[in-house]
Amino acid sequence: MTFIQPHTKAYRKASLALFISGFVTFATLYTTQPLMPLFSEEFHISAAAASLTLSISTAVLAFSLLAAASLSDGFGRKKLMVLSLTATSVLGLLTAFSPAFPALLAMRGLLGIFLAGIPAVAMTYVGEEFDPKGLGKMMGLYISGTSIGGMSGRLLTGLLTDVFGWRPALAIIGILSIVLSYLFWRFLPAPRHSSQRHAGVKAACKEYGAVLHRKRLLLLISLGFILMGSFVTLYNYIGFHLMAAPYHLSQTVIGFIFIVYLAGTFSSVYMGKKADLFGSAKMIKIAIFVMLAGAAVTLLPQLALKIAGIAVFTFGFFGAHSIASAWVGRAAGDQRAQASSLYLLAYYIGSSVAGSCGGFFWTHFHWIGIISFISVLLLLSYPVLFLAEFRKKGHSRLHVNQ
Repeated sequence: MTFIQPHTKAYRKASLALFISGFVTFATLYTTQPLMPLFSEEFHISAAAASLTLSISTAVLAFSLLAAASLSDGFGRKKLMVLSLTATSVLGLLTAFSPAFPALLAMRGLLGIFLAGIPAVAMTYVGEEFDPKGLGKMMGLYISGTSIGGMSGRLLTGLLTDVFGWRPALAIIGILSIVLSYLFWRFLPAPRHSSQRHAGVKAACKEYGAVLHRKRLLLLISLGFILMGSFVTLYNYIGFHLMAAPYHLSQTVIGFIFIVYLAGTFSSVYMGKKADLFGSAKMIKIAIFVMLAGAAVTLLPQLALKIAGIAVFTFGFFGAHSIASAWVGRAAGDQRAQASSLYLLAYYIGSSVAGSCGGFFWTHFHWIGIISFISVLLLLSYPVLFLAEFRKKGHSRLHVNQ
C-alpha cells in the first residue's frame, strides 16, 4: 500500500489541510472561553453557568463522535470533514446573533453536533493515509493546528471583544473560518486506504463492542478524560482569576496570555517524535509530570511566574495528548475509527464534566481549589498507565506460552 510520504507535494498539502481543520475546529469551539466572565456579568449568571457555553458544546460533541466515525465509513472521510467544517464555521458566525443566554446555549449545543465530524475522522485519516513509521510526528502536526486554533480563538476573541464587543468578535472569527473551510476542501487529498462500508446501526454497535471488550485499550482511552478534564478546568477559570484582585487584567491582556499555546504547538510535534523513538508509555509519563509541575507553579502570586506555569502546563498537555492519540490508533488495529471516537468521547466528556465541576472548586476554594482538583485528576493517570503496561506484558507472555 502506498502511503503519503514525507517531503512530497501530497504530504505538504495534506499537512496544511489537517492543520486548517484543527485550527478552525478549536478556534470555533473555544471562542466563548475568554468571554465567560462577560457572560456572567451581562446575563447575571454564575461562573459555573457561564462555563456551560463550552461544556454543552463539548458534551454534545462527545456523543456525536460515536456516530461520526461510523458515518464516515459509509459517507467518506473527506466528504464528512468538509461538510462538518463548513457547517461549524457557519454556526460559529450565527452564534454572534444569539438574542439571549438560552439561545446562545442552544446554538453552542448545535455547534457540537457538527464539530464531531472533524476530530475523530481526522485522526482516522492520519492513521490510514500516512506512513505508520512517522505516525507520531503527523499526529503531532494535526494537534499543533488544534493548539494554534485554540490559542487564536481565545486571543482574537479577547482582542476583538475589547475593540468591538463580543458579538462582532464571534462574527469575524466565523467569517475567517468559512474562508479556511474552502481551503481545506481544496488541499486535502482524497483518501486512498479507507474502504467505504455502508454499515448499519447493528454493525456499528458490533465494532464499538469489540473495542469495549479490550480492557487495555479502554485504559488508554480513559486518558482522554483525565488530560482534557484537567486542561479545560485550568483555562476555564484562569480568566476569572486574572480579572479579579490583585491582577485586574483586561480581556485583551488575558487573550494575549493564550500565546502560551505556542508551547503546545511545539510540544505536540516534539513529544510525538520522541514517543516514536523512546516509546509512548515513557514519554506520556514525562508529559503528565510536566503538567503537574506547571500547575503547581501557577499557585505562585507573581504574574510572570503564573503565566510561565500555564505555558509549562500547556506544553505537557499537548505532548501527552498527541502521544495518547497516536497510541490509541496503533493499539486499536481494525477498530481504529471506533477507538479514536471513544478516546475523543472520553476527552470531551472530561472537558464537560471536569470543566463544569471546576466551578464548585473555584466558588468555594478559589485558585488553590482549581489546582488541587487538577492535580488529583492528573495523578490518576499513573495507575492507569501502570495497568495498561501490565496488561500488555501479560498479553505478550500469554502468546509466548501458547
